[in-house]
Amino acid sequence: MIHLELSDITKFTGDAIVNAANRSLLGGGGVDGAIHRAAGSGLLEECRTLGGCATGDAKLTSGHGLPAKYVIHTVGPVWQGGGHDEAELLASCYRRCMEIASEHEIASIAFPNISTGIYRFPKELAAEIAIATIRKAMLDMPAIEVYFSCFDEENYRIYRDLLKN
Repeated sequence: MIHLELSDITKFTGDAIVNAANRSLLGGGGVDGAIHRAAGSGLLEECRTLGGCATGDAKLTSGHGLPAKYVIHTVGPVWQGGGHDEAELLASCYRRCMEIASEHEIASIAFPNISTGIYRFPKELAAEIAIATIRKAMLDMPAIEVYFSCFDEENYRIYRDLLKN
């Protein structure tokens, strides 16, 4: 089942949250910085052992000081006008997170709005990609509870309107 929340993802009490990370996985701005601050220094130490992450891929860590047991770090694409495989790379982020969730028997997962902040991916297109990719992945994982955790009203409205259809 898909749920929509206007919320702070760092407060999610389910199994896993997704971090919209940069390739270093060593923290940054936006949701990445908020997750690292809320999780504490243990998350940064664990991330240092992962050797970074490619755009479109994802890696798993413990949740450390977060309520969620795991953090799945994924690196979304920077929007460059749409001609540099941005849509496929964003879809790959969601697919890889769901694959990792399946591998680790994660029953509930919360996603932020990947790449729509400083990476400037158009919010409506990003939401369309996220919802379509998650719905397809859920065909193989019907029991998983997926939450779209929107931090801002604009993304929340976009997701709400798309999920109605």
